[in-house]
Amino acid sequence: MNIQKLMNHIEVLETNYTKDIKVTGLAYNSRKVEPGEVFVCVRGLKADGHDYAPAAVKAGAVALVVEEFLPELDVPQYRVTSARSSLATLADAYYDHPTKKMKTIGITATNGKTSTSFMANAILEEQGLPTGLIGTVVVKIGDKAEPSELTTPESLDLQHYFAQMVDVEIKHVVMEVSSSALELDRVGNADFDIVTFNNISREHIDLHSSFENYVMHKSKLVTRAAKDKVAILNLDDAYSAALQDQTEAHVVTIGVESEEADIRCKDLDLSTGRATFTVVIPHTIETPQGTIPQGEFTVSLGTPGYHSVYNSLVAIAIGLLCGASVETIQRAMRNFTGVERRFEMIFEEQFKIIDDHFANSGNIDITLGTLEKMDYKDLKLVYAIRGDRGVTVNRENAEAIARWAPKLGLNEVIATTSKSHVTSKDTVAEEEKRVFLEVMDAAGITVHFYEELPEAVKQGLMKAEQKDVVLLAGCQGMDYGAKLALEQLAEMRPELDKEKLYKPLATRVAGV
Repeated sequence: MNIQKLMNHIEVLETNYTKDIKVTGLAYNSRKVEPGEVFVCVRGLKADGHDYAPAAVKAGAVALVVEEFLPELDVPQYRVTSARSSLATLADAYYDHPTKKMKTIGITATNGKTSTSFMANAILEEQGLPTGLIGTVVVKIGDKAEPSELTTPESLDLQHYFAQMVDVEIKHVVMEVSSSALELDRVGNADFDIVTFNNISREHIDLHSSFENYVMHKSKLVTRAAKDKVAILNLDDAYSAALQDQTEAHVVTIGVESEEADIRCKDLDLSTGRATFTVVIPHTIETPQGTIPQGEFTVSLGTPGYHSVYNSLVAIAIGLLCGASVETIQRAMRNFTGVERRFEMIFEEQFKIIDDHFANSGNIDITLGTLEKMDYKDLKLVYAIRGDRGVTVNRENAEAIARWAPKLGLNEVIATTSKSHVTSKDTVAEEEKRVFLEVMDAAGITVHFYEELPEAVKQGLMKAEQKDVVLLAGCQGMDYGAKLALEQLAEMRPELDKEKLYKPLATRVAGV
């Protein structure tokens, strides 16, 4: 592509070059520059791309997109207001606007983005459609997949993934959209046909400086949607419901408790942990992206949790909009067994072991609210304190546990800082540990504390009796908990079928 044609897609404030040259690509990381590429000097939270421009030019960059000229570098330069937003626009243009060639589905929420994305993808695949999937766990292009580095990739990488999907004739792509991606313009030029906003609770406060900013950035996925798009909103969540009047998109609502939702459920049964319910669609819903027919049908989820009901309703709405049959949806939801570390049942003999990432107070409320609806004898909570998230998040997490403790008969907790099982960026600070212990003490909950994760997990297993639930709870600090628990069970119970026991680890990404 010629540089002048490429630069016509962005607002260039000033340039030191007026001739045309051929460019072979774009780059924002100086270590990945190939000869003939345009290097975009993105300013980040910790690094400024302008500082790496000399290295990029040395590696073969033939031009720079900058926010301020670098006179010491004798290459064409194009000055813009925001290099980051320019990168998104240039990437979309360079790859010939790939999202306009697919039905692109964007999913956001504080809790459930990953599970909802995987559920929606399962329905589309069950319908026989080749799909793309981008999110926290994996990037999938048709039959090929690779582990993710970011929930939402940087805009250049994202558009490259989209272009690869178009190349193999994928027509449907489902992706998680993080608040960071929305604030940092990673999805600035993605043409979403269907957007969803399921819930929001306190998370990433430090990144966005306030909860209000977090809500504002998160909501952009919906508020920016055009009138020929569809926004799926949750009437049971006040923040999601409030967006109905803040978007031009055609709104489709879901709800478990609300009787006003376009897609709702009745006869909900969660006694086994896995929900069975009836989907109710009172009226046919005509949208620019497809028709959702009136009707009722039963759904039995293969994945446990009260939150899974909400996630499934969003996925069902997506499936119906994409033309999936009721039979396809029922089959996909029954066969879909969940995403790792999202209320994942990894053992169900004599007692249950549930693995959950317990990321924030909202997620804790959902997880423990599901347990309240289940039939079991006693709860053994093994909790990994969350490192490098600050005192506020850890206090709120501890307060959520304390709030649920009386309802669940929980008077003791096994806690760990997972000292040898976290990287330096997730190490638990002394004040984070202290605030957790203070809240537990004030609530009258006894804490059995272990620095190391294996000891904490072992104590939980040793305490478990018939019909109990052992909950392995926590984010990065508990990533290795499932593997440790199953290995310890194998030693404690040599009569167990090892192949069956280790099956939940077969497709694991975290903690293996």
